[in-house]
Amino acid sequence: MRVGVVKRGKYGERLIETIRQQTDFEVVTADIPELLPGFIEDPEEFLKGLNLDLRVFQSDILILYTFHPDLTPSIVKLAGERGVKAVVIPGGMGRAGSIGELEDLARKYGIHIEVDEICCTLDKCGIPAVDAFAERLGSPVFDVETKDGRITSVKVVRGSPCGGTWHVAQGLVGKTVEEAPALAGLLCQQYPCRAVRGTPGGIHTSADLHKHALEKALGINTELTIPDQSRPIKIGGKDEKI
Repeated sequence: MRVGVVKRGKYGERLIETIRQQTDFEVVTADIPELLPGFIEDPEEFLKGLNLDLRVFQSDILILYTFHPDLTPSIVKLAGERGVKAVVIPGGMGRAGSIGELEDLARKYGIHIEVDEICCTLDKCGIPAVDAFAERLGSPVFDVETKDGRITSVKVVRGSPCGGTWHVAQGLVGKTVEEAPALAGLLCQQYPCRAVRGTPGGIHTSADLHKHALEKALGINTELTIPDQSRPIKIGGKDEKI
């Protein structure tokens, strides 16, 4: 599994670190400037001036931390031209470009595009490259052992790309079964994740996902509600509910 990451300043660094520490995936990277114009009139010409390392497109899946509605579709176009079959765009639709433009690219190049507000909503969707990535990274999944009402071990089956799930797991050992789910959500929010805070969605959805994942591992039946702004937008491939 080869993962390409286009990073922008600090954004993308934690994913790269998590891939290297927690998986056997190969990772290749390319950088764009942290400071970009608010409006880019000719994104393709702008990209040429960046001398982007094109080796990043020799990947099974490409993850774009561009956070720019003008630049992102042009990078997706480059990926499609070079045969990349799956692209994940964190940061939400507002910074990914227009749905219509991404749909056109998906049709033209046969590429699956997923736009996520937060990467810990990523799950299998029937696209081989995404499914292979989501075996290890994406929406959290725990394997938990307990004794006498306390958690004795927590294994991360699948963790968030930022690495927060492993931080959560470390803080749960020794806690009671009753207190652990709420603590999982709290520990997730204490991890220095760069998801949006203070508004619905963002880090708060991530906390709910971790709490729900632990409840599921403990056999506690609860319902998970994902805010609309946090639901993945999948273009050019199968769509499944979280």
